[in-house]
Amino acid sequence: MILKEELHELGEELKRARDELRVEMHLAKAEIRDDWEELERQWQRFSQQLKRKGHEAAEAGEDVGGALAALGHELKKGYQRIRDTK
Repeated sequence: MILKEELHELGEELKRARDELRVEMHLAKAEIRDDWEELERQWQRFSQQLKRKGHEAAEAGEDVGGALAALGHELKKGYQRIRDTK
């Protein structure tokens, strides 16, 4: 089961990675910017769900928490992909 603390920690890790990459995006190629824009949409969904459902997800069990964690891990992979291409 995904615990509230784990979701919060994942959110903080993603926020740090996002902040670092946002600074570098002005130098990025157009293709990378497109990837970034898609990741920004995913980030908005993740952060809204984390705020709204984070507590519920931790209490409801693995299904809701797992879905939120899966979105977070997808974001993490996307941020790493951008970091690797620069």
